Amino acid sequence: MSKSLARVRAALEAAGVDAEIREMSETTRTAEDAARAAGCAVDQIAKSIIFRGEATGHVILFLTAGGNRVDPARATTVAGQPLGKADAALIREETGFAIGGVAPVGHLKPVTAFFDPRLLDFSVVWAAAGTPRHVFAIAPNQLLELTGGRLADFTG
Repeated sequence: MSKSLARVRAALEAAGVDAEIREMSETTRTAEDAARAAGCAVDQIAKSIIFRGEATGHVILFLTAGGNRVDPARATTVAGQPLGKADAALIREETGFAIGGVAPVGHLKPVTAFFDPRLLDFSVVWAAAGTPRHVFAIAPNQLLELTGGRLADFTG
């Protein structure tokens, strides 16, 4: 088991969340790929979109429904600071995950997170489990609580 996958499993277990982590036979790098593999609607995929806070220099996580796009202007307002592109090295350093498998939990460092209210429209959402081929299902309110995210309107 990869270190990334093990961290996600440990984070879920530590929170008392009994989530089944599934290894998919195909990639889950995109929301469309993940939805196809999980057999769910695209909006049931909780995408982890990472930006770099220009004032803090740290990553900021935006968890959004798979069919939504993060609007940079709205995200900047929500974050309270200008946002820039987070490069792969910063993402790996702060979350411990590679692009394409960034999980919403199990980060190496505390991460500021914002949560798309659209995800709450479902009884179950699917999120990356630390690799491009692993996902887990979870109730969105549990995911919101687990990430410490703030509900915010940042899509457009």
